[in-house]
Amino acid sequence: MSSLAALPELSELIPDLLFFIFAGVAIVAAMAAAVAPKIVHAAFGLMATFFMVAALYAMLGADFVALAQVIVYVGGILVLLVFGVLLTARTEIKLGVERGSTKTFAVLAGGLLFLVLLLAIGGTTFPTPEKPAEPEPTTADIGRAFLDPDGMLIPFELASVLLLAALVGAAYLARRRRSDA
Repeated sequence: MSSLAALPELSELIPDLLFFIFAGVAIVAAMAAAVAPKIVHAAFGLMATFFMVAALYAMLGADFVALAQVIVYVGGILVLLVFGVLLTARTEIKLGVERGSTKTFAVLAGGLLFLVLLLAIGGTTFPTPEKPAEPEPTTADIGRAFLDPDGMLIPFELASVLLLAALVGAAYLARRRRSDA
């Protein structure tokens, strides 16, 4: 029984462990999106990055920002990007650099920027409170503001209908061009 008493309290380690997992997956997915040879693969890397950033927002207690990240970026922009590419692409689209010298310069510049950022972060002392405040949900107040007659529910819904109309119009134009060809 004495060996069990020597184990650290896991409830204190879980938030730190989750942060490093979410941040690591976000960094790897962003790098995969940046170097993907096909635009669809880049979009999936971007989607994973957006989800991990939303998870980091949720860990900070910013539940509305996390939900907005998923709805706006994953549900709106990324889906529109994927549909736009898949509906309008006539040939296989490859991403990448044409010349090797530009790629070498980009890798060197990115590595130098990464080194400078690491040195800046390492040389900074971040003040930390003894006990951080408990995160409080913010979505209840925002939901009440949306339902308020003077709120933003109507413009929000109109914007979503406009985006849907743009998506349907893009699909129609892409379908019409294919049948004309």
